[in-house]
Amino acid sequence: MKYFFLLSIFCSCSLLAQNTSTLLQQAEQLERQLKEADASNLYQAVLLQDPRNLQALCRLAELQSILGEKATDKKTKQLYFETSYSFAKRAWLADSNRVESNYVMAMASGKMTDFESDNKKVVGYVRDIKDYAERAIKINPNYGKAQYVLGKWHYEMYILSGFKKAAVKLMYGGLPSGNMEIAIASMEKCRILDPYFVSNYLDLGRAYKENRKPTEAIEVLTKLQKLPNRNSADPQLKAAGASLLATLQ
Repeated sequence: MKYFFLLSIFCSCSLLAQNTSTLLQQAEQLERQLKEADASNLYQAVLLQDPRNLQALCRLAELQSILGEKATDKKTKQLYFETSYSFAKRAWLADSNRVESNYVMAMASGKMTDFESDNKKVVGYVRDIKDYAERAIKINPNYGKAQYVLGKWHYEMYILSGFKKAAVKLMYGGLPSGNMEIAIASMEKCRILDPYFVSNYLDLGRAYKENRKPTEAIEVLTKLQKLPNRNSADPQLKAAGASLLATLQ
């Protein structure tokens, strides 16, 4: 009887693993079809079986962010970004030593700054973007998206107005300064490591324009238009790139 009981437990565990694996494969296929909402449903089904599944948690953080980018209603966008942050936090708590979990925390912290009205919290999120991105890069310097987030952070800190910097310093002790050379170098690294990452091309083009290098900006933004769409938010990012390109030609 004891033997059959142990065998039953073994079979149940094997079936659970098989189901999780199948769900993950199906979710990945839906992502390739640019069906982020459907993929999210399957990743959440994985979490019902395995609440600490790092792949599902990280993918949900990214997919909710993509869906938030597409949303036109402000409240809907905020809900998606808050959900993205929640999944990112769960991923980091599940395993804080993985590059993916640190990357999604950096990415999701950036999205939280888009709508947070409490300036003290905004400063906290901005600091977190840099901290988590640097942790991710320390774990794996060849993780392209982490290089992009760090580069974008430096770009956005560089273009922050002097008035805002002074206000932040007065009220909350200030923020680290952005460096345009690091911004461009980091995003160029991402371009090598992840050559089809649309967001990186758009922000790299913006950085080159801000740095008064129109030739480089035109080259990057022209290549952006030729990239395949890897998620359903890419077309609107490419449209933004086309508008920016038009101002340079």
